Amino acid sequence: MYKNVWAFKNVFLMFFKNRCVCLRTCPAYLMQCVDSIVERRALRESVFPELREQCRKTLGLDVRVSTHLSFLICIEHFSDKLLLNDASHTFCVHMVVLQALVGHQYGTASLPAQVEVSEYQLLLQESQRAGVSTQELEREYQRDENTNPASYCLKPRNRHTCCPQVITLNLRSATTFDLRTTPTDSYLLSELCDDFLPGLITSSQLLVYITTTKCDCRHGYSTARRRGYAESLCQQVYSDLVGLIDSSSVLESSDGSQLGDALTREQAEQEELCGTLSRLYDIIRPEEEEVRLKSAPQCPLVVTGGPCTGKTVLLAHCAQQIKSWLPDCDPVVIIYFCNLSINPSPRHLLSSLCYELSVRYHSESSSEQNPKRLSSLLTFMPSTKKPLVLILDGLDQMENNLAPPVLESLPSPIPPGVKLIVTVSSNGTQVLQAINPQRSPPQCVSEGSEESGYVCVHLGSVDRKQCVKMLASLLSSSKRRVTSGQQALVNQALTSCCLALYARLLHLQTSLWHSDSDVTESSLPAGVHSSISVLLDHLEQKHGPSIVVRAVSYLTLSRTGLTEVELADLLSRDHKVLTQYVQQDESTSSNIPQIDVETLLLDLRRFLIKRTVAGSHVLFWVSRHFKLVVAKRCLGTHEVRREIHSAMADYFSGQLPCGRSAKPLLGKQKPGPNKDISHMELCIDREPPSVEAHGHTFVFSSSFKEVGRVNMRKVLELPHHFQESDQWGKLEHGLLMSVRFHQAMVRAGLLADLVAMLESEEGSSHFCFSREKALLASILKSCACLLQSSPLHLPSVMERGLLPYLEVFPGLKGYAREIRQERRRVGSGLGVSLCPAPLSVPPIQCLTCDAKTKDGSVREVAGTDSEQKETTFTGVKSSGHFMLFSTQCKELLLWDVTGPEMFLQVKDQTKAELSQKTANKVEGFVAYQKRVFMWWKGESFVSLFDVSNETLTHFQCQSCVTCLVCSSNGFYMYCGLEGGTLSIFDTNTGSFLGTCSNSNHNVITSMILREDKWEMACVDRTGSVSLWDVASKINPPRLIREIFIGGECNNILNIDYSHEIGTLLVCQSHQIALWDTCDWKLWDLFLVPHGRAFTQAVLSQEGHLFLALLDACPFVLVWRLSTGECVLSLETNKEPRTLLKMASGVVCVTHDGCLTVWDSGMIDAAGAAPKMGCGVKEVVVEQTGECFYTSDGSETVWRWRLETGLPHVNFLHDGPVGKLCLSPDDVHLVTLSAGEIYVWQTETGQNILRMSGSRATNILITPNSNFGVSISERGLSRVWKLAQGSIVCSIHPHLSDAKVSPASTFLIGRHRGDLLSASLWSGSISKRFSRAESSEHVVAFHTLSEHPDFVVVMAASGAVYTWKVAEETVCQHFQLPYRFHCQPQDFQVASDGSYALLSTDNEAINLLDLSQVRLCSINTEGPVIKAYLDKTGCYAAYIYRPTTTTTLQKNFVRLADGERIGSVCLAKNPLTLVVCERQRVFVGFEDGSVGVYSISDGMINGEESVRRRENFSGRFDRAFRWLPQATANITWH
Repeated sequence: MYKNVWAFKNVFLMFFKNRCVCLRTCPAYLMQCVDSIVERRALRESVFPELREQCRKTLGLDVRVSTHLSFLICIEHFSDKLLLNDASHTFCVHMVVLQALVGHQYGTASLPAQVEVSEYQLLLQESQRAGVSTQELEREYQRDENTNPASYCLKPRNRHTCCPQVITLNLRSATTFDLRTTPTDSYLLSELCDDFLPGLITSSQLLVYITTTKCDCRHGYSTARRRGYAESLCQQVYSDLVGLIDSSSVLESSDGSQLGDALTREQAEQEELCGTLSRLYDIIRPEEEEVRLKSAPQCPLVVTGGPCTGKTVLLAHCAQQIKSWLPDCDPVVIIYFCNLSINPSPRHLLSSLCYELSVRYHSESSSEQNPKRLSSLLTFMPSTKKPLVLILDGLDQMENNLAPPVLESLPSPIPPGVKLIVTVSSNGTQVLQAINPQRSPPQCVSEGSEESGYVCVHLGSVDRKQCVKMLASLLSSSKRRVTSGQQALVNQALTSCCLALYARLLHLQTSLWHSDSDVTESSLPAGVHSSISVLLDHLEQKHGPSIVVRAVSYLTLSRTGLTEVELADLLSRDHKVLTQYVQQDESTSSNIPQIDVETLLLDLRRFLIKRTVAGSHVLFWVSRHFKLVVAKRCLGTHEVRREIHSAMADYFSGQLPCGRSAKPLLGKQKPGPNKDISHMELCIDREPPSVEAHGHTFVFSSSFKEVGRVNMRKVLELPHHFQESDQWGKLEHGLLMSVRFHQAMVRAGLLADLVAMLESEEGSSHFCFSREKALLASILKSCACLLQSSPLHLPSVMERGLLPYLEVFPGLKGYAREIRQERRRVGSGLGVSLCPAPLSVPPIQCLTCDAKTKDGSVREVAGTDSEQKETTFTGVKSSGHFMLFSTQCKELLLWDVTGPEMFLQVKDQTKAELSQKTANKVEGFVAYQKRVFMWWKGESFVSLFDVSNETLTHFQCQSCVTCLVCSSNGFYMYCGLEGGTLSIFDTNTGSFLGTCSNSNHNVITSMILREDKWEMACVDRTGSVSLWDVASKINPPRLIREIFIGGECNNILNIDYSHEIGTLLVCQSHQIALWDTCDWKLWDLFLVPHGRAFTQAVLSQEGHLFLALLDACPFVLVWRLSTGECVLSLETNKEPRTLLKMASGVVCVTHDGCLTVWDSGMIDAAGAAPKMGCGVKEVVVEQTGECFYTSDGSETVWRWRLETGLPHVNFLHDGPVGKLCLSPDDVHLVTLSAGEIYVWQTETGQNILRMSGSRATNILITPNSNFGVSISERGLSRVWKLAQGSIVCSIHPHLSDAKVSPASTFLIGRHRGDLLSASLWSGSISKRFSRAESSEHVVAFHTLSEHPDFVVVMAASGAVYTWKVAEETVCQHFQLPYRFHCQPQDFQVASDGSYALLSTDNEAINLLDLSQVRLCSINTEGPVIKAYLDKTGCYAAYIYRPTTTTTLQKNFVRLADGERIGSVCLAKNPLTLVVCERQRVFVGFEDGSVGVYSISDGMINGEESVRRRENFSGRFDRAFRWLPQATANITWH
C-alpha cells in the first residue's frame, strides 16, 4: 500500500510583494515516484497552467511550476526518519508545496558529489569489515585538497550514474545505527504515519490530500478509477488555491497611483539599492576617511576614478555611515543613482529631488521640476542642525550628456547647509566643467588647482594584500581554497589588476580548480573584461552556448532588468534555445526545465544584484562592464540586437504565450543535400494568446474603477523594446495613441514621462500622427494637476478635450472610440454626448527660448558640428511651413516646422560676401515648396535660397524692396519697391519682365495676387490700393482702379488676406476693417475694446475668424466675423509680441522668444462651435431627449438638435426672455419676455399667441398639456387654455414655489407659512395644509407624479409629512435630527417618493430615504455648487469644486448602493444642471455653451451616443429664425 500526501501551505501574503508564487513538485531524477505520476502530471498540465493564467490576469502575479524539490519527506528501511532537501536557494521566495510519499518502494538515488575524508575512510573501513569490495567506490572518487575541509569528490563523468550497491553501503555506513539493531520497516512506517506526519500537518496548517493505491479486492484497481481521482484532486486543489488567493484580499482599492506615490516608491527603491550596493563593500578603502574629512561646507566633493574602481560602492557605503559621522546633528542623506534610474532625464531627476526634499524637510509637497523650486528648497530647508548630504552617482554615465543641465539647476554657490557629493569617471570632463568656480566659494579648492571650484577625492586601485585577503575569504565561504603554487599565480594576477570586481571574478575561476589541476600563468585572464569573457566561456561549456548567450543578452538589453520568471519565459520561447534542447533530446517539452534556468542564475549570483523596480524584484548586472562585454561578444550587430528587442517586445505585448503551458515542440529529421546527412527542423505549434491574455493587460483586473494594479513591467519595458526593435508603428498605435496605455502611465504616476514620450522627436520620421500626439500631450499637460491627484479621471479628461477636434484629427477617432468601448465594457461611466464649446485651444507645440537644454527648445546645429551652443535671436519671420530666424551674430537659420527641431543655416555656397549684403535685418520672406525668397530692410535685392541644394541666387531691383509675392507655381516673382514701383521677374531664367508705379508713389507695404483674374492689388502705407492687370507677361501691368481703405487714420499696422473667402483685413490701432476684394467694398468694422489698442491681427485659415493682439494683454483673442463675438482666448506663457501664420498653424512669439504653435484647423473648429451670447440660464428638454431649448436672458431662445449638436431654430422675442416652459407633449413652447407671454408651436416654429398684460413672473403648464398658468407676485395669477389663450380662472393669493398637481387639478404653493391648494377650474383655495397650532411653517414641498394624490411637505422644524390633498389628511413620517436641516432651494423629491434631497453643505449631499425612513449622506471631495435628484430616484448628479484642484467636476451617483457611476471634469463654470429621464445630463455654462453627458449603468441598460458637429462653417445663418407676432394678439386686463 502506498499513500501520497499532497499539502499546500497558506503563505500567499509573504510573497505577493515579490510578484512571484512558486509551486514545486518532486523531480523525477531525484526520486522515481512511480505511484504518483498520474496525479503529478494532472496537476502540472491542468491545475498549474490555469492557476497561472488566473493569477496573471487578475492579480499580476507570476506562478512558477518547478521540478525542484522543496521539501521531500521519505523513509527507507535503512535510513533516518527524515531527509530534507531544501532547494530554495534561488532568487525568489517560494510557496511551500509538500509531497509526502509513504511506502516501501522508491527509485534509486544519486551518489553524493562530495564526501569528507574522515567519512570516506570510515566508509572504506565499514565496507572492509562487512566483506564488501570497495574497488568500484575508489574508482568513482578522487581526493581534492582544494576543498575545505579536504574531501573525496565524485568524478564529473559519474555524477549522475546510479550504483545501488554503493548507495546502499554509503547510506548504511553514514548512519550511527548498528545494522543489527536497525528498526524494522513496519515500525518506521508506523512512526511516520501516526506521529510525524500528523504533527507536521497540524503545526504547519497544511491542506492535505491523500490517496491510497492499494487494490480493492472486490472491485479491482482500474485506470478509470485512478483517472477519476486525479480529476477530483485537480478540481479540489484549484478551488482551494483560488480560495487562498481570494481570502488574502491583495487587490489594492485606491484611486490609482499618484505622482507622490510613484516618487515615494522610487526613493524607497533608491535607498534599497543603496543598501544592496553597500553590502558589496568588502575592502575598506582609505578614501573613505578622505570623504569623511573633506566635508567642508559649500564645497562640492567630487569622487573620481577609473573604471571598476568602486566609486558607486564606496558612496553607497558612505551614505550608510554619514549619520554616524555627524553625531551632533540630524543629517538628511539623499543618494540618487542617476544611471540606474528608470527615467534618467533631468526633468525626472529634478522632480524626484524636489519631492524628496519636501518630504524629508516636511515642506509642502510639490512635483515641480523648475530649477527655481529646487534652488529654493536647497537654500531654505537645510540648516546646521539638519544639514543635507546630496549624493549624485553616475551623472557622467547618463545618456545624451544630460549631466551638465542637472548640475546647472543647482543653486550657485552651494548653500551653507548642503553638502554635494558627485562621482565622475576620469574622462568625465564635461561634468567637471559644469562644477564651475562660481558654484563654490573662493576658499574651496582642490589640491593642485586653485580654480577647480571643488574638492576632489581620487579613487585608485585597491591594495593587493586586501584583494588577496578578500579572495581568500570568498573561497572560504564557498568551502574552497587553493594550493600554495596556485596562490602565487593569483598574487601575480592581482598585482597587474588590483580591483575588487576582478577579485570576485578570480574567485569564480579559482573555485573550479582542484589540487591536481594544471594551472599556468595563462590560466588567469588579465583584466576585468577578459575575466568576464572567460566566465561566459565557462557558462557556455556548462549550460550550453544558446541558453547562456540568450540569457545574458536579455538581461543586458532589458531597460530595467528582468525578473526570474520573465527570463525563464523568454528562454522557453526562444527559438535558438529550444533548438538546442530538441537536438539534445527529441522528447523535450515545450519549456526549458526550470532547474536549468535556476542553475544558470545560481552560477551568476555573485554578478547579478536583485533590486526593486516599480514593485518587482528584477535581476540586474552588478557592473555596467558586464553589459559592455556582452554587447561586444553577443550583440555585435544591429540585427541581433533588434531580434532580442523584438522578442522581448512580443513577450511583454502578449504576442508570445506566457506561462509554462505552450504546446509541445516537434522535432523532425529533414534530409540534407547528402543522403547520409540530415538535420533537425524545429516546429513550434503555438496559438497566439487571446486579447485578454496577460501581456495585453495594462491594469490587472483592468477597468476604470478604483480597483486594480498597474502592470508596471509592461509599462516600463514595452515602449523601450518597440523603439529599439524599430517597431515604430506598434509604438505609435499600440501605446502612444492608446487610452489604456495612457491610463496605466497616469495611474503609475508617470504622467511627465508620458508627455515626454508623446513630445519626443526620436523616430519622428517613422510616425504618421505627430500632430495628434502633440495634441494628446497638450491636453495631458493642461490637466496635469487634476490627473496627478485623480488619475482615474483620465478618460473623461481626454474625451472632453478631443471631441471638438475629431474632424480635424481623424486619427484620434480610434482613441475616443476606445474610451467608449472601455466604458461599455465596465458597464458604468459618464460619457460626453455633446461637447461644450471650448474656451481655448490647446497648443500643439511650445518651444522655450532656452537653447541649452534638449527638452522643448529649438537647437542650432551648424553644418556637421553637433555641438549645441547658446543662440540669441533678434527676429523671426514665417511663410508656409518655414520659419526664418535672425541671430545676433548676423546668421540666418531656417526651420521647417513639419520636420525635426533643427535649423538649416542660410549661407552662400559660392563664397560670395553675403555678410556685406545682409548687413541689415531680414524684412520678410516668401516660401514656395523648397524655394525661399528673402528681402532685407533698406536693400535693393532679393535672395532666392534653394533648400534642396542650399544654393543662393540674387535678383537686383531698382530701389529698396518692401514686400514680395510669387505666383502659385513659383515661376514669377513680384517685388514691391519704394516709390510705389512694382517689378516682375522670371525666377527660372532670372530675367526682368517689367515694372509699373502707382500715382502717389507711396511705399508699397503689401501685395495681393489673384491668379484667377490675374489681378495684383498693391497696398501702400497710407491705405491706398492700386489694382493692376498682370495677365500679360510681355506688356507692362495695366492699372485697373485705385481704392482708399485707410479710413481717417493712416497708421496701418498690418494687412492680411484670405484667398478662401476673398477678404482683406486691415489692422489699425483703433479698429480692424474687413474688405470684400470681389467688389472692393467695406464688409465689416471691429472697434477696439475701450482703453485698449490693437497691435496685430490675422485671419484664420478658413477666414471665418480673426486673431488679434492687444497691448498689455497676455492672450491671443479670437473673434467670429459673422457675429462679432470674441469666442476664444489662446493662452501663452508670456505677453505675445507677434503672430506668424503658417501653412497649417499659427505661431505666437513672446517678448522673451518663446514660441507657441496652434493648429489652424483646431482654431477654426473651436471658434465655430455654437454658443449663446451670455450664460445659459435655463434648459428644457423634450421627452425624447433628442431636442432641447436654451435661454441666456437675451431675446433669443435656441432649439438644439442633439443628433447634429447644432441649434437649428432660433425663436426671437422683442425683449429679454425670463422664463422658459415646454409642454409635456412637446407640442408647445411657452416663453415669458418683458412681461408678455409667447406660445410657439415647436414643429412649425410659429408664434401662435402673444399675450400682454399678464404681469407674470413665472409660467407653468399642466401635465395634461391643456392649460397654462401664469404666476404673478403683485397681481392675479391666471389659468388659461394653451391653444387659444382664453382665461379659465384667476387665483388671487400669490403662491410661492407654485407647482401644478400631477392630475392637473390643483395649483399648490406656499402662502404665509401654509401650503395652499387652489382649484384650476374655479381659482378658489379649496385645500390648506397648516400647522398653526404648533407654530410650524412650511419651508418646502414637492408633488409626486407616481402618487398624484400626495404631497411631501417639509416643515421648518425638520418634520417630514405627507399630505393627501383630496382628503386633507396628514401623516408625519420623520423628524430630522438637530444637525440636519433642509435647504428649500435644494429640496427635491423623486417622482415615486423614494428619496428626497435635503441640502448640500459641509462637502456632503444630505438625502432622506423615505422608503426606509433613514438619512444618508454622499460625501464629496469639495464644496457642492449644484445638485440634482433624478426624477426616477435612481441617481443624484452634483457639481463640486475639489479641494485639490481648481477644475470643477461633475459626479453621478447611484442611490441604491451609493456607488459613483461616473465623473466628468468641467473646464468652466456651470449655471444650469438638468437630468432627463433618458439617462442624459444637460449642463448650461456661463460662456453660453451647452454640454450633454450620457449615463452608462449596467444596472439600467442605456445606450450611449456621441454627437459631433460636422462640417460646420461657423455661420449661424443655417439655423431658422422664427419671428414673433408683431404685436400682442391677446391682451389681459
